[in-house]
Amino acid sequence: MTTSELPQRAAVQAAPLTVPLPDDVTAPARARHEVRSALLAAGLCEAQLDDVLLATSELVTNAFEHGERPRRLELGYAEGLLTLRVYDAGQLLPELRAPSPAEARSRGLVLVQALSEDWGFERCPGGKLVWAVFRVAGA
Repeated sequence: MTTSELPQRAAVQAAPLTVPLPDDVTAPARARHEVRSALLAAGLCEAQLDDVLLATSELVTNAFEHGERPRRLELGYAEGLLTLRVYDAGQLLPELRAPSPAEARSRGLVLVQALSEDWGFERCPGGKLVWAVFRVAGA
């Protein structure tokens, strides 16, 4: 089953951090740095960051490689849920597919699905956004 067959659900509304993303290979590192800094400043400990940072890398890398042009990352927090959103200029919607064991790549959305409480995508003006939600305490 692909994500295009799944119902599209709305993510948590909040965005205390907005990061414009460069249209080059530095976008994932910039996004990880900004998310890490914001979460540490919000009181999360290093051990709580791993899943969110890995998902950040995967979503921004997908926006760069498949989304035509990354635009921005937003991070929001409400009621114990941290929502990560990555916007890009692409019209092609993400597809969750099981990679073959021989493939070295194409595991990004599988990882995001495994690490997050929920994830999805939405079309928006000028492209789309892909989001992931994480349950965290103390942000």
